[in-house]
Amino acid sequence: MKINRYIIFVFLLTAFYSCDVTDTMPEDTITDLNYWEKTDDLKLFANNFYTTLSEPDAALDVTSDNMVPNSPDNRLFNNMTVPGSGGGWGADDWKNIRNADYFMTHYQTVEGDEDEINQYVGEIRFFRANEYFNKVKRFGDVPWIDKDLTTTDDELLQKARDPKKDVIDKIIEDLEFAVNNLKDPSELETGRLHKYAALQMLARVCLYEGTWLKYRNLSGWEAYLTKAVESATAVMSSGNYDIEKGNALYMFDGYPLYYKQQFIQEDLTSNRECVLPRVYKKDLLMHYLSRTVNETGTGISKDFIEDFLCIDGNPIALSSLYQGDDSLQMEMANRDPRLRNMVDNKFMPYYLDGIQPFSYPVTPIGVNQCPTGYMAFKFRTPEPDQNEALHTTYDWYVFRYAEVLLIYAEAKAELGTLTQIDLDMSVNKLRARLDEPGEFTMGRLSINPPADPLANLNGSPRYGYTVSPIIYEIRRERRIELAFEGFRWDDICRWNAGKLIENPKTMLGLTVTDGVVARYTKYNGGTNPFSTRMIYNLNDWDGKSKNLLQVYSSMNRTWDDKLYLDPLPTDQLTLNPNLEQNPGW
Repeated sequence: MKINRYIIFVFLLTAFYSCDVTDTMPEDTITDLNYWEKTDDLKLFANNFYTTLSEPDAALDVTSDNMVPNSPDNRLFNNMTVPGSGGGWGADDWKNIRNADYFMTHYQTVEGDEDEINQYVGEIRFFRANEYFNKVKRFGDVPWIDKDLTTTDDELLQKARDPKKDVIDKIIEDLEFAVNNLKDPSELETGRLHKYAALQMLARVCLYEGTWLKYRNLSGWEAYLTKAVESATAVMSSGNYDIEKGNALYMFDGYPLYYKQQFIQEDLTSNRECVLPRVYKKDLLMHYLSRTVNETGTGISKDFIEDFLCIDGNPIALSSLYQGDDSLQMEMANRDPRLRNMVDNKFMPYYLDGIQPFSYPVTPIGVNQCPTGYMAFKFRTPEPDQNEALHTTYDWYVFRYAEVLLIYAEAKAELGTLTQIDLDMSVNKLRARLDEPGEFTMGRLSINPPADPLANLNGSPRYGYTVSPIIYEIRRERRIELAFEGFRWDDICRWNAGKLIENPKTMLGLTVTDGVVARYTKYNGGTNPFSTRMIYNLNDWDGKSKNLLQVYSSMNRTWDDKLYLDPLPTDQLTLNPNLEQNPGW
């Protein structure tokens, strides 16, 4: 029924905007004369924005050092060009902001309970903040407009871009209104925006801006990071949320896949790690993620694989438990359990035949399957019905509590106020989820971790600058815990860390040894699949000469700072002479 109401609403809303408003009230059309009367009108208007929230997608980290698509990413290889039109700045790209402003100039005529009205005003201001946050991440400075524009508003239509920091402050104002006016989730229908979702969004925005400013030596970063800590603390102290283990339905060589199962759960509405779910129901609303997660022609990078710690809590360059990478099985041994939870391997359940799980003996390495030999499996369910086209029904995290804990730890570390107690109530809660029988217990992060030798690449800091070991480890934890959920590119940008993509291992795959060739040949009908693939030789950090699976003919990737922001399209620069192009474009 909710789906039908939404579909009808979209149709009616289209009719609403297509009509001229006159003094005569049409009997069969929604207009300003008969719409803005009751709180249900506000609810229906707000419903239309929920499609702008995060949704299942297998390609959220494709533009990053985590993933290697079979075709070179234009941004990472600096092949982007200035678009003639569109490019995220066209008329359609501003329609959600325009619609939010339309709401804000019309809702005042509605009569009803003030708290109920403010719930929907809070939702709209949240959605406007979200839209503007996406704009500033993409373009930097953007014009802030908070009124219902008409074709006669020449001054506003020709407005110059407002400084990014000013727009961020306006975003924070909208989110703070949402925090103060959205209801507690217990008072709302499932999946509706509530105050803790707004607090998490506020913490996310403040962490982004605070670190963006800090790592560009700009003033004012402390205030944003302080607000990020305060917002995260409010969510943490609510008592509503916690880190949970998924149900032990599937096993890895006899050990439960706790982490993986958090992302293939049919119902997240009672899961305490879920701050806000996107709910799916069989035959009513379904998605495609479980099927498409392995059909994108994208693999995981060698660099990402090497970032997983060993179970003693040490990086591979410092741990005696690391067995090397002569085979995938050796590479996964004694490692952070999340590695085998999110990367395909011979023990990973792939589908069920009755009650028996099966696995691929080797990961397919075709260019259109998995070009690196490391296949993402985080969102793949073994259930055969779920892997039919558009038949996946497990819920999706719009906001996940793990991010709150990582924001808290990172912001406090950047402020220099982080303590061991802070780590134990944030990062180490994530690691506690990974505790399993015997050898797979994960090491606890201490306030003074050892420096990872791989923080430097060929004698130069990976980020292009040096950070303390604790900040390095918190960034590592964030990369691993939130992998493939769409955070990595934003993190690279706010950290001013584009140099990361120059590491060859961000473009390479598994180590091709004689044993690996023999195993793949055995399960490939006697044909060596590597004979037609490019191989890249390097002298590795452990002093060994290695052959790694190469995806691109060119390995020349040099970072250019202009790539942190998109260019504005040329037609908009012509239409509005007060707009200026982003630096370097």
